[in-house]
Amino acid sequence: MDVEKRKFGFEKKDNEIVYSKSIKAGKRIYYLDVKKSRNDDLYVAITESKKKINGTDQDAQVTFEKHKIFLYKEDFNKFLEGLEDVVNFIKAEQGEATPHETAEVESEVATDNTEEEVIEETEAKKSFFKFKF
Repeated sequence: MDVEKRKFGFEKKDNEIVYSKSIKAGKRIYYLDVKKSRNDDLYVAITESKKKINGTDQDAQVTFEKHKIFLYKEDFNKFLEGLEDVVNFIKAEQGEATPHETAEVESEVATDNTEEEVIEETEAKKSFFKFKF
């Protein structure tokens, strides 16, 4: 019975997301998820997912390193002020991103896949190499 309650708790936890936005940036994907707390307050969960490939060809194993932060509505203004401050500092020190830099990032994003796509590709490569003789 306890196992069933735990299962339901995990399933319920996945359903907390009320809005989501993903941002592909090179080898990273950022997920901005709006979630609902137990007392029905909304907050933002920011997840960075970075693809890691260990091994080569048929022995390649793909994993994803994930980091999360939670941002609550009472901290939104302070967070945005801090983010704006550091972004302005970087722009003042190094200037705006050039079109060349932007194009490089966009080409990386175009070839970057979601976690599910990478796992499928890796499995396909493994089976391909197993039968290729």
